Amino acid sequence: MELAGKRAVVLVENNYQELELWYPLLRLREAGAEVRVAGPGRGSYVSKYGYPVQEDVKVSEVEAGSIDAVIIPGGFAPDAMRTQEAMLSLVAGAFHQGKVVAAICHAGWVLISAGIVRGRRVTGVRAIRDDLVNAGGNFVDAAVVVDGRLITSRLPGDLPAFCRAIIAALR
Repeated sequence: MELAGKRAVVLVENNYQELELWYPLLRLREAGAEVRVAGPGRGSYVSKYGYPVQEDVKVSEVEAGSIDAVIIPGGFAPDAMRTQEAMLSLVAGAFHQGKVVAAICHAGWVLISAGIVRGRRVTGVRAIRDDLVNAGGNFVDAAVVVDGRLITSRLPGDLPAFCRAIIAALR
């Protein structure tokens, strides 16, 4: 198991994009990582199309030093995530401690609100391109963009490249 001993959290909020949560969650578990779903404390969440997921841990109970990676799925969930101090603190803390921080689609909004985009090469869904640029990011239209331990992708179709990059960074 190539990621045995690695620990990651996938953030969740209502209206998450199904594939962008489940694909990395299952792929990292398949590679041997311990992956937990972390949300604001409501227990259960539904995707944009009503697909449920259970929270394993409250995000306020996760310390950046206790994990190796934080993955942020897109959909409409990042709009709510970026208003929650515990999520922003975890993302910023993980980034500043050199942990892997991975965001796909609209999840770039969380990176912006966590204050970690300025001067970084990033990508995301085209709808947030201006937001990323206005936050000081260097937008690149590519399936996956790796800037140190910051990994970003655009859309569900980019998930294979996104997960390969996360796994490579965690090795």
